[in-house]
Amino acid sequence: MKSFKFSLLAASLLASSSAFAASVAIKNATIFTASEKGTLENASIVFEDGVITAVNPATLSADTIIDAKGKFVTPGFISAMNQIGLVEVGAVSTSRDASPKKADITFDPSYGFNPESSLIPFARKAGITRSVVTPFSWGETFHGQAFSVLMNSEFNSIVDTKTAVVVTFGAASKDSRASSILTLIDKLKGQQAKLEKASDDAEKSDKKPSEEEKLLTALLNGEVPLVAGASRASDILHLINIKKDFGVDVIISGGKDAAKVKTQLAEAKVPVMISVLDNLPGNFDSLGAGLTTAGELEKAGVEVMFINTDSHMIHNLRFDAGNAVSYGMSVDGAVAALTSNVAKAFNMDSGVLAKGKPADVVLWSGDPLELSSYAQSVWINGEKVSTEARHDKLRDRYTSKDAKRRGYIKP
Repeated sequence: MKSFKFSLLAASLLASSSAFAASVAIKNATIFTASEKGTLENASIVFEDGVITAVNPATLSADTIIDAKGKFVTPGFISAMNQIGLVEVGAVSTSRDASPKKADITFDPSYGFNPESSLIPFARKAGITRSVVTPFSWGETFHGQAFSVLMNSEFNSIVDTKTAVVVTFGAASKDSRASSILTLIDKLKGQQAKLEKASDDAEKSDKKPSEEEKLLTALLNGEVPLVAGASRASDILHLINIKKDFGVDVIISGGKDAAKVKTQLAEAKVPVMISVLDNLPGNFDSLGAGLTTAGELEKAGVEVMFINTDSHMIHNLRFDAGNAVSYGMSVDGAVAALTSNVAKAFNMDSGVLAKGKPADVVLWSGDPLELSSYAQSVWINGEKVSTEARHDKLRDRYTSKDAKRRGYIKP
C-alpha cells in the first residue's frame, strides 16, 4: 500500500512537471518552517522543479528572487475532515456526493471528487494547498475511506485514495456506542485471526482478500490511520486501548473532552483534531468543550490539528489558529496544527519547509493568523497558482464600468 501511495504521488508530480518553472527564491522573510528549525527571521527559501532546494542558504542564487521585505512565509496549510470537492451547494442534493445511502468501510468517495469545485479556489485564497477529504454518513459507524488532494483545481489533483479509514462513535452514531466500538473490535480481531491462520497454513490459498479485508490489514499494519470521531472522554480512552491492543494508528476527530484525558493521549501518542471555536456543549458527549482545549493539549505533549467540517468555511482555519493562540497555544504550535501535524498524522510528504520537501509555499501580506492578512502568492508543488475565486469574479463583474445598477453586460 505504501508503494501504491508513492506511485500516485509520483504520477501527480510527473503530470504537473510541465508546469514547473525556473528556480524561485524568497528572501528577507519571516519563515515558519513547521519543523525542528522553528521560525527563522530575515531568512530565505529556494525551490525548483516542485521541490524545496534550500532553506536559509549562505548564498542565494535563483532565476527569480522575491524580496519579502519582512513578510511571512509558511508551508501550505492542510485542511482535513471536510467534503470539499464532494459538495457544492448543501441544499442541492445533486451536488452532494459525500454521503452514501448505506456506508461501509470500503466506500471510496474519491470517485465523486470534482476538482473544479468553486470551493477549492476560495480555500486556496486562505493558503490551503492540500486537503484530506472524508466521506460522511449520518448515524453510521463506518463512513468509508478518506483521500488526499492538491488544491490546484487540476484533474490529476488526487494524490492518494486510501489516506485513512473513517469511523464515528458516541452521539453521532445511531447505534449504541458500545455496539459501535465492539463492531470495530470484532472486525479487527477477525482480520487478525485470518492473518494468523494464513501465516500458519502450509498451503497458500488462492482466495483473494476482499476490499474490506485489505483495509483492515492496512489498519493492523499501521499503513493507514483510523480517524475516529469521538468526543466523550470514556470513548477516547477506549480508542487509546484499541491502539494499544491492535497497533492501529488512531486519530481522534472532535475531541471536545480531550483535555480531560490529555495525559493518556500524550502517552499513547494519539493526535487529536479539534474545531477550536466549537466551545459549547452540544450534547452529553461534549460537556468538556472549551476555548483552551488546544493550548492544554499542546502543553501536555499531544499533537493537535485544526479542522472545520463545514467545507464552505475551511478558509477560516487560520483564524481558528489565531484564536487558539489567544487562549494559550503557542504560535509555532498553531502553525504546526495547520501543517506538519496534519502531514505526519496522514503520512503525507509535505507540511514543512525543509530541503527535499514538496514546494507548497505561501507568501503572506502579514501575520498569517491575523484577520487583515491575505495570501499574496501561493505555490503548490512549486507551481504558482491563482488566488482568484468566484467571489473575486463576481465583485469585478458587478463593479466594472460595463455593469448596470441591477445587472451586468457581458464583454
